[in-house]
Amino acid sequence: MLGLIISLIIIGLVAGAIARLLVPGKQEMSVPMTILIGIIGSFVGGFLGYLIFNSDHSGGFFQPSGIIGSIIGAVIVLLIWMRVGARSSIRS
Repeated sequence: MLGLIISLIIIGLVAGAIARLLVPGKQEMSVPMTILIGIIGSFVGGFLGYLIFNSDHSGGFFQPSGIIGSIIGAVIVLLIWMRVGARSSIRS
């Protein structure tokens, strides 16, 4: 169980950092937020992989993905985060 948590944090950090490098513009976020973006991106990547390939029925919709799926999911989550953050800052 502890190994799963540590691996989620490490993959989240790597995927979040690569996503931040791939998305243009400046992102004002801390290292824990980068890890969170990467972890959420991993589950988004697993969800998209399930929808596209429909291969793992036992895992269901909520499943982690590999590093490539994690990076793709983290880019998607980061773009959504930037869009929502920009919209809320315009109002204030």
